[in-house]
Amino acid sequence: MTLVQLRHFISIAETASFTRSARATHLTQSALSRSLRALEGELGQPLFDRIGRRSELTPFGRSLLERARQLVHDADALAAAGHRKGGPAPERLRVGMGSGPGALLTPALLDRAARPDAELKIDVQHGDVPRLVEALRRRELDALVVEVRSFPPLPGLRIEPAVQLRGAIMCRRGHPLTRRRRALRFEDLLAYPIASTPLGDHVVRAMVDAYGPSAHPDLCLSLRCTELAPLVEATRRSDAVLIAIRAAAPDLAELRIGQGGTGGAHFGLVTLARRTEPAGLAQLREVIAQHLRDDPPSTSARSPAT
Repeated sequence: MTLVQLRHFISIAETASFTRSARATHLTQSALSRSLRALEGELGQPLFDRIGRRSELTPFGRSLLERARQLVHDADALAAAGHRKGGPAPERLRVGMGSGPGALLTPALLDRAARPDAELKIDVQHGDVPRLVEALRRRELDALVVEVRSFPPLPGLRIEPAVQLRGAIMCRRGHPLTRRRRALRFEDLLAYPIASTPLGDHVVRAMVDAYGPSAHPDLCLSLRCTELAPLVEATRRSDAVLIAIRAAAPDLAELRIGQGGTGGAHFGLVTLARRTEPAGLAQLREVIAQHLRDDPPSTSARSPAT
């Protein structure tokens, strides 16, 4: 068994196609097939089933994939260490984040890595959870920071206890809604554009339970974006109303709508369960502790009530 054979096996598993894998590895299909047959012969079991034009992993192949990725990753890490000169290089940490934690953590992580004496190199990737999970499994990422209540229960992943942040409905200071003399109802918001990132089912249920069917995002949202930061900026510059975690925009005014809420967010750190942690993960935990927290009460602005 060789690392080259394992790389070929991983490539076929990720593309589900001998044709695409041959192109990616710059081999002929016959050479790739010979490499895989040699690996299967040594292991004593088939790794793929041919289903039409697709090549799907056998149960044994699925059980081998994560171990093969770990072996190849460790070999690459050893090779990189051997080529370093002049002492250890700064640790590189590759982090995937959902929109909420991305808005709160990305600037702090980039600032830390930009220091002249930084012992950390940082790669940050934003995106939807399924794509980030796949990148984590492929070891293209070292960790994820995501909303864990909508996170699928997947084997081989470790989830650290979630940080709970409250949600809020916000607008710019001086917005017409902040000058209302009577208590606000959700229907009052519908006169203005309502903005949000895609909301999890738990948040949707909380809003509909609190404010009624008109609060369902499919009915009330005018502005929806997978990135939170542009929505915060649009709310600062317009009469839009933002539904988001409160800590993402402490300079905005918070609107109190009845006794309900938006359900908040539960953010957690997700890593591979059987992988040695990169040293930079300790710095990520420090940034999470410093920046994933609710704003002080003094930054909230209550809307007038009767």
